Amino acid sequence: MTSLVPLVETFRGGTRECVHFGAVVLAGAHGEVLAHAGDPQWLTFTRSTLKPLQALPFVQGGGVRHFGLTSANLALLCASHSGEAMHVEQVDQILAKAGVGYKRLQCGCHVPYYAELGGWPPPAPGSYDERHHNCSGKHSGFLAWCVQHGQPLETYLEPSHPLQQAIRATVAEAVGLQQHRLAMGIDGCSAPNYAMPLAHLARGYARLATGARDTRFGASFALIAEAMTAHPELVSGTGRNDLAFMQAGRGDWVTKVGAEGVQVVASRSRGQALALKIADGNKLALHAATVEALDQLGWLDAQQREALRPWRNQVITSIRGAPVGERRAVFRLQGRD
Repeated sequence: MTSLVPLVETFRGGTRECVHFGAVVLAGAHGEVLAHAGDPQWLTFTRSTLKPLQALPFVQGGGVRHFGLTSANLALLCASHSGEAMHVEQVDQILAKAGVGYKRLQCGCHVPYYAELGGWPPPAPGSYDERHHNCSGKHSGFLAWCVQHGQPLETYLEPSHPLQQAIRATVAEAVGLQQHRLAMGIDGCSAPNYAMPLAHLARGYARLATGARDTRFGASFALIAEAMTAHPELVSGTGRNDLAFMQAGRGDWVTKVGAEGVQVVASRSRGQALALKIADGNKLALHAATVEALDQLGWLDAQQREALRPWRNQVITSIRGAPVGERRAVFRLQGRD
């Protein structure tokens, strides 16, 4: 923790109330660290930011063509979606093309995110199922890979399963690490997830953003990046972070947020990616730090700055809406030109 720096502070009545520590890194596709605040090598669980890279074995193996997946279907494989009707429709399509029933999904079931965000009317108990889980798109892709390659569906989440072995090998290659340097944990959806130095997560996204220019995964990266930027509403959902950021990016930014305070924004035109992690996992601090970092890097014009202004969360309000405090980004990126 001594290698982390204060990224965001909050004040109430002029007195500092909270300090959110973390790290920020900008990296290129070859792994070069271009700017940072805090330790760019901080070992960080990737959580849902890993999803586009977890989709790589499926895309590399010709799964998109084999099953006739659309660009919208592919976006769902990379999504942490809200369980809205448009998301469930895509999950149904993927599963139907793979010939698999939704009860094969082993992600579990939770109240759809759209309800947590104030969607109305709230879903009645029993009206939602595994398809509404925010990771059901990823799991649908997992099942489709197993069908295509003749691998067992019952154990597709086991780390020893050929699918998970393929994902681990491909993720390691994409981020420029040897496999043994990927620290494994189990994500909330029961799938293996990996921790890696923050700079390597940024490197993987920088490669994703270069698309067809990548000599190893170019065709697959191009398909994934295009799907995500073309369908940001499917990658997240109404009122969600990834939708807002990719809309602000006008097709240039490939973005993905993950649980516990991790976010990546990659620029397709620059071939660079910004990765952030808030140590205490605070979402409001994460979004505020992300917008500040983009601004410091010169990635925002006036229109984009205004579009992302709500995500800075600068004013803290009471339940009645009265301003009672403020949130300030307090870091400066080092090493930028």
